[in-house]
Amino acid sequence: MAELTADIPSSLRTALDSEVARIKGTRSSVITAALADYLGTPVHTLFQISTSGALVAGVDSGVVRVQGVLEHGDFGLGTFADLNGEMVVVDGRVYRVEGTGFVSEAPLDAAAPFAIVTRFSPDVDATIQAIASIRDLEVRCDARRASENIFYALRLDGRFSHVRARAVNKAAEGARLVDAARAQSEFHFTDVVGTLVGVWSPGFSSAFSVPGYHFHFLSEDRQRGGHLLDCAAGTLRLKMEALTDFHLALPETESFLKADLSKNAADELAYAEKTH
Repeated sequence: MAELTADIPSSLRTALDSEVARIKGTRSSVITAALADYLGTPVHTLFQISTSGALVAGVDSGVVRVQGVLEHGDFGLGTFADLNGEMVVVDGRVYRVEGTGFVSEAPLDAAAPFAIVTRFSPDVDATIQAIASIRDLEVRCDARRASENIFYALRLDGRFSHVRARAVNKAAEGARLVDAARAQSEFHFTDVVGTLVGVWSPGFSSAFSVPGYHFHFLSEDRQRGGHLLDCAAGTLRLKMEALTDFHLALPETESFLKADLSKNAADELAYAEKTH
């Protein structure tokens, strides 16, 4: 996080210290909250466009442009219209990983039916030891989470001995996610330096999001990537942010307004998220 030095009146310093003592917090957290409110810039906020259930049901036409996604965050993940590639948002740039394996920076007018992003401001910066699988990775990250009832954004950087990823190929408009996933492409990368962009969502969010961990991978040279299926790595640097504010923007398209989203999509979503 960025450091800031400022001169303030003693009366404000006294009020600041009183508030820190009252909430048992830190000066940084109080000042950040005050600046965010004054400047109208949300912090620790996760912004989601549409719902996972809508995506499962085939509501996959574009409802927002990449430029609109970036107005709400500089870090996150999603997909593109007609499920044409995996979206990786990192360092304020949006990348598309196509089913062919080709990776490119998405144009600002590219359309997306689903995205989940935040203005990444990590409050954890730690090193995690070697992992042999995605399950190991999840266990290491679990140890750093303080709650099962809020959202988290996670970034892991380092050298991966193996990455197994996938990307869904472009589907016909309105195709259900489970059908598109049957034709997904899988990739295997070895000895690759890169970044995992992840979101952890609590169990209660299953009605509108992907519960648990959801990671997308992007190599340092921005030439390889995809939705993470498995990985192995040595030491990784973990940056993590607890997100206590959640905003959900629902599409106003005819396909969304008329879709039957009453069915439980958990099984189909779980199938689409895993290897086949």
